[in-house]
Amino acid sequence: MKTIKGRFPFTPFSQKQLQVLSWWANDELKDYEAIICDGSVRAGKTVVMSLSYVLWSMTRFDGQQFGMAGKTIGSFRRNVLRPLRSMLESEGYLIRDSRSDNMLTISKNGHTNYYFIFGGKDEASQDLVQGITLAGFFFDEVALMPQSFVNQATARCSVAGAKMWFNCNPEGPYHWFKLEWIDRLENKRALRLHFMMADNPSLNQETIDRYNRMFSGVFYKRFILGMWVLADGVVYDNFNRDEMVVTSPENVVWEKQWISIDYGTQNPTVFKLWSLYKGVWYNNDEYYYSGRETGKQKTDEQYIDDLEDFFYNNHLERSLVKLIVDPSAASFKKSLRNRGFKVVNANNNVIDGIRFMMTQMNAGKMKWTDKSEHTIKEFNSYVWDAKAADRGEDAVVKEHDHCMDADRYFAMRVLYKRKGTSVKLYKEGI
Repeated sequence: MKTIKGRFPFTPFSQKQLQVLSWWANDELKDYEAIICDGSVRAGKTVVMSLSYVLWSMTRFDGQQFGMAGKTIGSFRRNVLRPLRSMLESEGYLIRDSRSDNMLTISKNGHTNYYFIFGGKDEASQDLVQGITLAGFFFDEVALMPQSFVNQATARCSVAGAKMWFNCNPEGPYHWFKLEWIDRLENKRALRLHFMMADNPSLNQETIDRYNRMFSGVFYKRFILGMWVLADGVVYDNFNRDEMVVTSPENVVWEKQWISIDYGTQNPTVFKLWSLYKGVWYNNDEYYYSGRETGKQKTDEQYIDDLEDFFYNNHLERSLVKLIVDPSAASFKKSLRNRGFKVVNANNNVIDGIRFMMTQMNAGKMKWTDKSEHTIKEFNSYVWDAKAADRGEDAVVKEHDHCMDADRYFAMRVLYKRKGTSVKLYKEGI
């Protein structure tokens, strides 16, 4: 157990943020049992929701238990708890954090309540909240959680006067939370407040403009406009051949080089060479072989022979260039290491990888060349899965995706940096 210390630099709240802070004290809204705040990224939802949740619970209850959840406990502590505890300390609250129990004890003015932290990342998460009695629950990024976890958690809120708090960025229009809560506000006795970046007074126009440039297509509609819309059509609808396919710089010394690999047996195997010069990564070469199209499948050793030639033709030193390979290609990775190649695992989170790669394309960090022949074709044929959208899921059609996968592996391994070392363009924290 330890006391958390820190100060929070408060800025004036917007009108909508003030509504979140005070709705539970408004006689006209007292019969609402839940509040939902959804909308664009960086709209100031999380900070004000978490603060209001604790103010409400500490004002109305003493000696009760409450729940708080993010997709993972780690993301909740990083994105919610750090600013929350600083704000509360600034207002004279005593906070003790028992990390072993993932429980906060918060005290002020003779009132003490207990706040359990949960992660709602998968179907098994519902087991974590079974059996506990709660007076309220706060869900950060609820759209990233399975319905089973949220249903189990809300069922635990059986203390008289309990209320539930939901915060999220939009997903598809058939997402379970949209159908079960946002489309049934009256039935759920829920108050909904829709946020935009303009509702966050801590953002200046330069920051808002930067976020507007980051996102494209469905992600722009969801994360900037705050709309619950389908992911349909071409995935990388921001691909502009005139701007993103360029002539590679000549007679330069490349600062760094990587090779990303998507490995297939009957499906194509792809090698992509990425070279850095003055802040831009150029796809300077591409290897593509399909056993299905040629009627002759290659062995792992034959592919590695081709990779040897790929290194030789591009004047690459094996000790300086690492390979990024899908974690599932276990036997292929073992064979690569046996031949002396340096191999690292790819991050294979498809949707987050697509979103992040689009931000890097928009920022001009990734460029393709005339060597990227199959990649350019795939940009025009890599599409969202309409049947998955009907189920409320975001998924891609697993066709014409091998160069796309290799490029995504590269972006997520080399360009993506975790929060604390660089800007993190990812769902956690936006």
